[in-house]
Amino acid sequence: MTTDIEKWWADGDLVPLTVAGVQREVFVRRIGRGPVMTLLHGFPSSSYDWARVVPALAAHHTLLVPDFLGFGASEKPSAHDYSIHEQADLVAALWQREAVTSTRLVAHDFGTTVAQELLARAADRSSTTEITSLTLLNGGIYPELHRPEPAQSALLDPELGPQISASLDAELMAAALAPTFAEGYDSTTDVADIWKSVSRGDGHLNSHLLIRYITDRITHRDRWVHAMETSDLPKTFIWGLRDPISGAHMAERIAERMPDAALHALTDVGHWPPLEAPRRVASLILATAESE
Repeated sequence: MTTDIEKWWADGDLVPLTVAGVQREVFVRRIGRGPVMTLLHGFPSSSYDWARVVPALAAHHTLLVPDFLGFGASEKPSAHDYSIHEQADLVAALWQREAVTSTRLVAHDFGTTVAQELLARAADRSSTTEITSLTLLNGGIYPELHRPEPAQSALLDPELGPQISASLDAELMAAALAPTFAEGYDSTTDVADIWKSVSRGDGHLNSHLLIRYITDRITHRDRWVHAMETSDLPKTFIWGLRDPISGAHMAERIAERMPDAALHALTDVGHWPPLEAPRRVASLILATAESE
């Protein structure tokens, strides 16, 4: 039987995009009508994270929902130097291909850092696509506050990382992800889908390469935090407070540093708001768009 995630991939397209000077095959799901909204997913999953949110949003917006390079159904080059800047190039190339002149930008986890780089490009006027609003969900936007899970830290180790990638399986993935969901939430289906995304095309063998985004965050911290804090765009934060990685402690910094931004605290949600509370997330995103 075809699973829901396989249907998600079947209903999208692999499109050729030039990323870092090389043409890559990148999965994109296009759906809906109206002003463009771009949805960026997290690590280690895929665009399918947004599947439960998409129906409500697509009634009002044209959605672009890509898989980043190395994730989901996109091409997964091995022995590759993955970077946040390259992923931002991917999004910019997608916007150019789709003739997107303006878009609302929504991002979770890994995707929030890509969004910060895109904001920085908008600030230095190197982007041809206007970002009209920013909505971020549970990401390490202040890297000094980010609390990686032990498995993430191990993947960053030059010696341990490749070994962990080589031995990664569904059971180990489930164990690593379990603490990131709110207690009492049944993540069985979600974890199985994330493993399908990661393992598709043997992508799990690249896990130690993809995790380097954590180092990127530290290296480019000042550029990305400055772009986010000083942007005059409408900014909304939808935050699961029971997230051990970037939860209540990150929300406190958001409230302190960006008091004029809308901060919606989800007190019973962990690291994965689009999965754990999709109806609330969709309603908050739509309410934000309507208020602009």
